[in-house]
Amino acid sequence: MRLWSLHPKYLDRQGLVALWREALLAQAVLRGETRGYRNHPQLDRFRNHRAPLTAMSLYLSGIYSEAMVRGYNFDRSKFRIVRKHLTLPVTSGQLEYEWHHLMEKLRTRSPETYQMWRKTKSPEAHPLMEVYQGDVEPWERKT
Repeated sequence: MRLWSLHPKYLDRQGLVALWREALLAQAVLRGETRGYRNHPQLDRFRNHRAPLTAMSLYLSGIYSEAMVRGYNFDRSKFRIVRKHLTLPVTSGQLEYEWHHLMEKLRTRSPETYQMWRKTKSPEAHPLMEVYQGDVEPWERKT
């Protein structure tokens, strides 16, 4: 499971669809609706938030918005609309780590998308994320 801290606009088609599915699975885990992935470290940042399901809804909303920009038909009823504004912290080191990880994936899987973004020096975070200085997050399993 990869719940990217990066803005979903950087993902290729396969990546965006996979992120949608994985975030829906993460939401089910947070709701206690599934037994799988309950101890996945990427869920810790949502689980440790004061409003985990609200944070996940906002995360899904960011993915959904990108899907709409691309003309994809994601099911809006899969998450609840949240009118609150909250953020999830992420370190600059985590964002950088994920950026390099994504660029390596795109280089082989989606060269066109890789070419479009390869010169980006400071990638944007997912709209839910608030970036602060720091190293790679402790929950990250480095590959």
